[in-house]
Amino acid sequence: MTMNENSAADEWGVAGQAVGGGEHIRYEKDADGIVVLTLDLPGSANVMNEAYRTAMETAVTRLEAERDDITGVVITSAKKSFFAGADLNELIHVTRDQAEEFFAVVTRVKAQMRRLERLGRPVAAAINGSALGGGLELALACHHRVCLDAPSVRLGLPEVTLGVLPGGGGVTRSMRMMGVQAALPLITEGKRLRPGKALAAGWIDELAESYDELMAKARAWVLAHPDAVQPWDVRGHRVPDLKPLDPESYSLLAAAPAVSYAKTHGCYPAVDAAVACAVEGALLDFDTALEIEGRYLTQLVVGQVAKNLITAFWFQLNEINAGGSRPADQPRLLTRRVGVLGAGMMGAGIAHVSAQAGIEVVLKDVDRAAAERGKSSVAARLDKDVAKGRLTQEARDALLEHIHTAESYDDLAACDLVIEAVFEDRELKNTVTRAAEQAAPPEAVIASNTSTLPITGLAEAVPDPKRFIGLHFFSPVHRMNLVEIIRGEQTSDATLARAFDYVLQIKKTPIVVNDSRGFYTSRTFGTYVTEGVAMIAEGVPAALVENVARKAGMAVGPLAVCDEVTLSLPLKVREQALMDDDGSAAGRIAEHPAYAVLETLVGLGRTGKAARAGFYDYPEDGLKSLWPGLGERWKANAHSDADGATARPDGGLPKASDIAVPEQDVRDRLLYIQALETVRILEEGVLGSAADANLGSIFGIGFAPWTGGTLQFVNAVGAAAFTERADFLADTYGERFRPTALLREMAAKGREFR
Repeated sequence: MTMNENSAADEWGVAGQAVGGGEHIRYEKDADGIVVLTLDLPGSANVMNEAYRTAMETAVTRLEAERDDITGVVITSAKKSFFAGADLNELIHVTRDQAEEFFAVVTRVKAQMRRLERLGRPVAAAINGSALGGGLELALACHHRVCLDAPSVRLGLPEVTLGVLPGGGGVTRSMRMMGVQAALPLITEGKRLRPGKALAAGWIDELAESYDELMAKARAWVLAHPDAVQPWDVRGHRVPDLKPLDPESYSLLAAAPAVSYAKTHGCYPAVDAAVACAVEGALLDFDTALEIEGRYLTQLVVGQVAKNLITAFWFQLNEINAGGSRPADQPRLLTRRVGVLGAGMMGAGIAHVSAQAGIEVVLKDVDRAAAERGKSSVAARLDKDVAKGRLTQEARDALLEHIHTAESYDDLAACDLVIEAVFEDRELKNTVTRAAEQAAPPEAVIASNTSTLPITGLAEAVPDPKRFIGLHFFSPVHRMNLVEIIRGEQTSDATLARAFDYVLQIKKTPIVVNDSRGFYTSRTFGTYVTEGVAMIAEGVPAALVENVARKAGMAVGPLAVCDEVTLSLPLKVREQALMDDDGSAAGRIAEHPAYAVLETLVGLGRTGKAARAGFYDYPEDGLKSLWPGLGERWKANAHSDADGATARPDGGLPKASDIAVPEQDVRDRLLYIQALETVRILEEGVLGSAADANLGSIFGIGFAPWTGGTLQFVNAVGAAAFTERADFLADTYGERFRPTALLREMAAKGREFR
């Protein structure tokens, strides 16, 4: 709440007696007999921990004891948010041995809510801030919900994004309020709605423009509805769009799990469990449905996927955003004006997200017309947002006013930061960087948006390499959450801190890596692509490679990705690596079996999507499809090699599995090769933390999110089991799978990557 809202809270007298745990829940009864319960748990947000459970138990017991003397109840919060949900510090540590104990705790929480909604007095929630997860579940247990209509407020049940489900009644109540078809997308996609959208969906009943109005509306409703009762406690209540014993209803319920599994491939048990919970609960009485919900939640909490997702998307993401990889002794600074060199897709994208954050942007290209084309591409994207109602016309115009096109380096004179975003050519980058550095202020940070070229080498173009750094954005910039910050050998702490602060300012997630060819993300992603292509060389069906990749949780198959970036790019990267061989990676990629396939296809003119021919065919009037020639050409080659027992380029001998590779091996090869490369990069000192590795792999290269990231994937399998499996893959498919010394040490000591 703002200061004014706190004053309003005092005026309403919500700073009265404390209930259970001192200040945890404040209890105040006014002259009308309305009790205001104000949630004020220790810490910056209200969470559903033991302090809450104890305080709410005391509060509900007192309400029951004083029932005849009260008119109703209003629940609100003393925090900026209404309620943040479950305490993830508790959830992450629940083991399978503690499953029944955890289920008992969940049952206790739901029993408190059940007692509240069956108090026999009207209960209203005055939602003064965001209500997510358990916070919304508490509000749903109230008979009426009034919400502050503020831009920062969000309401939702995002539990599935952390591998669990809304186990405090969220599934059961939402289904009975909205119906199957309306509730399931909100639950299974973890949507966070603005107040107006939540009102339309049915989660809340009224909006308020201020805290005063919020409390006044909640109190007025309580006074006007003395006999309030939840709809599911009315005899004969049914889920709105469900009619038991009606064949049409059963087709809806039968389709839901199938649709869910088609999206998750079984990688996200929380989504499938939420659907099952909803479908089963819809056919049962309310209290039995609540119990089933608790059982499913318990099953998920003790599972590995939930621990993976909570580790990455809560603890490690918060660690990064709190500055875990930022030099701690440097002052935090705002970037007020940024220069962007190059108005192509990447440059325009950087200009877009910078302007969106309120930063003035100088977008420079070879001439003003080229710069204007870049700005126009931003305008076109914003126009689509306006048409879809995501952005107002005023906001669109205001954003564009922050972007100033230029053709002269002199326009960079007032920039705090200059980002070069021209083609991936060292000479061109050096030319524009040198000119920009001379025009920019002496304290300005100079950055390169390169995806592979070493930063230390590029820094030679400027007199003071301490102020030079890499800022690797991902395409499309306005959608991709990650920025990989690359520290050169001479990059100063002040420069790194300034770059880190800028990335947070534009609401992206920064990871910090040290200089190396391909850095972290490009180098790791390259192994995914080349491993997929290597299987084609072995005669593995291309459809199997692509489908297994998606079933494993990867966003796009390796062959489709290769077509998108063009088949010649990996060949150019290999060529450049061999030219600049420092002994680290070139030896491994020089004779990789994927390159013979790429060279052959490029020689046939099949260079990728832009050429309408690569691993896929791209007809002008139809959907893309895998090129049939892949199977004919390389299956024959693989059989020939196996019959002749010809040695593979990486030193292994072809085996029968080169032709009939089990699906599990295909899956593991695609995931393990990326995790192994991450361990190598960590061992080389390019990566500094598991958090940077995990979030970088998920946000930057689309590594299967259910794993929690590349290093968390190793942790989940177990270092010893991972090492054993990697040795098998190395013996069977090539030395590139051989575990490193660091991984063997982790396995021997039973350690995890932290």
